[in-house]
Amino acid sequence: MNVPRLVVAAPSSGAGKTTIATGLMAALSARGLAVSPHKVGPDYIDPGYHGLAAGRPGRNLDAYMCGPERIAPLFLHGAAGADVAVVEGVMGLFDGAAGRGELASTAHVAKLLRAPVVLVVDASSQSRSVAALVHGFASWDPEVRLAGVILNRVASDRHEQLLREALEEGSGVPVLGSVRRTAAVATPSRHLGLIPAVERSAQALQAVRDMGELVAASVDLDALLELARSAPPLDAEPWSAAAEVAEVAGRPRIALASGAAFSFSYAENAELLTAAGAEVVPFDPLHDAELPEDSSGLVIGGGFPEMYVAELSENASLRTSIAALAASGAPITAECAGLLYLGRELDGRPMCGVLDSAARMTERLTLGYREAVAIGDSALAPAGARVRGHEFHRTVCEPGSGPQPAWGWRGPTGPRTEGFVAGSVHASYLHLHWAGAPELAERLVRAAAEHRQG
Repeated sequence: MNVPRLVVAAPSSGAGKTTIATGLMAALSARGLAVSPHKVGPDYIDPGYHGLAAGRPGRNLDAYMCGPERIAPLFLHGAAGADVAVVEGVMGLFDGAAGRGELASTAHVAKLLRAPVVLVVDASSQSRSVAALVHGFASWDPEVRLAGVILNRVASDRHEQLLREALEEGSGVPVLGSVRRTAAVATPSRHLGLIPAVERSAQALQAVRDMGELVAASVDLDALLELARSAPPLDAEPWSAAAEVAEVAGRPRIALASGAAFSFSYAENAELLTAAGAEVVPFDPLHDAELPEDSSGLVIGGGFPEMYVAELSENASLRTSIAALAASGAPITAECAGLLYLGRELDGRPMCGVLDSAARMTERLTLGYREAVAIGDSALAPAGARVRGHEFHRTVCEPGSGPQPAWGWRGPTGPRTEGFVAGSVHASYLHLHWAGAPELAERLVRAAAEHRQG
C-alpha cells in the first residue's frame, strides 16, 4: 500500500519545524489535496494545529508507546484516503527515548515509514556553516534519506544567497525553500509549550492560515510533492481497532471529557473503546452541568485544568455528578489532568473529591517516557500488566500515590509508585496510547458493561 509522504525534521527543537510542517499541511490543503497530518512522539498540542490545517485528526506515531511494529499500520490507518501525508518530527532528527538509541526518534520513524526527510534549519545565526551541519545530518545514518532542506529565519536575499551557495558546494542536499524571519505566524506559548489550538479558536485558525500562506510563498510545493510521491510502498496493512479488541455486549455508554481543559487525547483511544462495544459520548467539564445521561463509565484525559481551575470548581453540579458516578462503582480512568480534577483540590480550589489528594502548580517540569507495571487489579489493567507511557506536567499531587498505587516503575533514584486505584477509579499522571495496549480499552468497556447490567 502506498501513500505519498514526507517527514519534516530539524537538527534540534526550536528550529521552527512545527510552523513549517503545519504551514505545509495548510498550503497543500489549500491546493485541494487531502492531507493526512502526523506527529512523531507523544505530544498532544502540535496535532491540534495539524488538525486545523488538514481538516482531519492529527495522529501520533510513537514507537516507544505503541511499538515499532505498529508505526506503519497506524500511519496507514490515519492516512486512509489521503493524497499526501506530512509527518512532523520530534526534537532533533536523531533524538529518541533516553538511553535507548534511536528508539522513537524522528529518524527511527522515518525509516519505519520508508519516508524521505526534509530538514528545517534555523539559519538565523550562520551562513557557510550550514553546509557542515546539513552534511553531518545527511551522512550520520545512511538508512535515513535526507532529501531536502528548508532554510528558516533567513534574514535577507543576501543571506539566502550565501546559504544556498554553501549548501550547493558542500552538502549535496537540495534547498526546497527559504523562509524569512517573521513574527506574523508566531503562536503563543506557556508552561508546557504552545497554547493548544482548541483554546485559541479563531486566533488558532488565523495562525494556521498565516502559516500556510507563508509556506506557500516560501517553499517549492511542487518539489515537495514530487519528493513525497517518491516514497516506496509500505509492506503493511492499516491498523484496525476492530482487529485489536473483542466487542463487548451491552453497548455501555462511556463519557469522554473534552473541551479546552481536557484536550489531550489520542484518536485511537476512542476508536478502541467504540470497537470494543462502547458508545463514546464527549462532554465538556467547563460547560456541561451533568455527565451524559446513562453514563456507565468515564474517561478523563490530559489537558490544562490549572488554567481553568476557577471554572471547573464553580461547576459544582458536574463535580457532584462525577463523584456520584465513582461512588456507584462505575469504572473511571483519569490521566494527568484527570488525576488533578478527581482530587480534593487544585491550587486551593475544590475539585471532585473522588481521591484524597491535593494538587498544585510548581516550577518543576516532570517529563519522560516510563515503563510501568500495574501494582494491583483495576478497571483499567490487571495486576502485573506492563505498559509504556509518558509523563509531562508542572504540577505535583500530594500524596503522589494512594494505599493501592496505579503504577510502579524504576526512576533515576530507584523504584517508585504513582497514582491511585480506589474502588473502580484508576488515576495517574501517566499518559497511555492505547494502541500500544488495546486490552486496556476492552477491559474498561467490559467493566462498564458489567456496571450497567448491575
